[in-house]
Amino acid sequence: MYAIVDIETTGHSSKITEISIFIHNGKKVIGEFTTLVNPQCSIPPFITNLTGINNQMVANAPKFFEIAKEIEEITKDTIFVAHNVNFDYNIIQQEFKDIGFSFKRKKLCTVRLSRKLLLGLKSYSLGALCSSQNIVIKDRHRAKGDAEATTILFKKLLDLDKDKTVFSSFLNPRSKQATLPPLLSKKVFDALPTTTGIYYFKNTKDEIIYIGKANNIKQRVLSHFYDKSKKEVTMCLETSNITFEETGNELVALLLESSEIKKRYPKFNRAQRRNNESIGLFYYEDRNGIIHLASNKLKLISNPIQKFYTETECRLFLEKLCETFELCPKYCHLQSNVSSCFHYQIKQCKGVCRDEEDIHSYNKRVMEAVNSIKFKNKNFVIKESGRVKNETAYILVLNGIYKGFGFAKNEHKLLTAKDYLNIITPKKDNSDIHRILKPYVNNEEKIIHNLKNEINVESIELFSTLF
Repeated sequence: MYAIVDIETTGHSSKITEISIFIHNGKKVIGEFTTLVNPQCSIPPFITNLTGINNQMVANAPKFFEIAKEIEEITKDTIFVAHNVNFDYNIIQQEFKDIGFSFKRKKLCTVRLSRKLLLGLKSYSLGALCSSQNIVIKDRHRAKGDAEATTILFKKLLDLDKDKTVFSSFLNPRSKQATLPPLLSKKVFDALPTTTGIYYFKNTKDEIIYIGKANNIKQRVLSHFYDKSKKEVTMCLETSNITFEETGNELVALLLESSEIKKRYPKFNRAQRRNNESIGLFYYEDRNGIIHLASNKLKLISNPIQKFYTETECRLFLEKLCETFELCPKYCHLQSNVSSCFHYQIKQCKGVCRDEEDIHSYNKRVMEAVNSIKFKNKNFVIKESGRVKNETAYILVLNGIYKGFGFAKNEHKLLTAKDYLNIITPKKDNSDIHRILKPYVNNEEKIIHNLKNEINVESIELFSTLF
């Protein structure tokens, strides 16, 4: 028995506004359940324009908890079928979860079945499939119209799979067919490695829509398919291909992920898409000998100790620094037009702004704060495991600036700047990269220090000009 389902939703909040279920015994429809649903929230205008369902239409419709028992009973002991099945299934499952119940059914996706049984089509959207199979959709983008069309398509697919090998393979719990995005080939997923690296989700136009990093690429990719959040579901529905690049270790994966996101701006990446830092943190000494921490536009600072994308980001960082090293907010330019800072009253400032703390002691803490931001050594290389057994990864920082990473065979001797230049892929330096590198630079076993002793000064200067 099959329950062929279609739902309409409010869009971003993913609450159901209409549901239609056709019960099919493999030969014909033997039952139907269709109703509008009160989502208990406003329906956005663009959804109304798409579906025709507005707030007035659902005002007196049953709420989901009022129809949940009927949905549970009509779909019991059936296989849940839908076009892009994970979308409909996940939303219904979440609606049940919201009222304190579980909902679990075997699944079949008519998109994936069509890709297997109706080869060579340019598009596998419901509209395109119905057009190619001469199926008339009576009421497009309404639950009953789309569910009825999906039912007719499903019966055609059943008839095409005469020995039921395709259907059986999709229902095999080991196959993961129902878990994969509808546009993604199982061969693509099966080809993913279980090693460390980065991966690219691509749409049908071969555009990169998401970049991620993982210690186990295949496992991490699979976790996206199980994620029920709106962003993940939408992203997976658009994914038709996945490529990858192995890095051999997590650090290079983090560095490569960050640079690739900034270079390609994938639509589903948020955190590291920003590329142009505009604010700089610096320090200076005033006429009284007190060292200040301050920020300004990056173009007005010659040697910033840290760069930021926004003033807010810089201020939050400065506040944390001030708290950690017990600095005076007045001399960190966090409190202005005050003779002494407020923090003194709550015992978070030792009183340099009231002449109650020795300037030398205060300045010492300021420089400790400054040094905590900077790399301890301006020139160093971090060694990490390579992509294969007889290989080492090298991450180069020169004159305090990240230059890039590269790989070399273990027997390959790297002694001069030219040696590193030959194996390093140049990358851009930014504050995100510094945050990634910071936890790794204290691992003495993996750091090559004192590059000036190992690489002559002329080579370093030459190397710097080449980036």
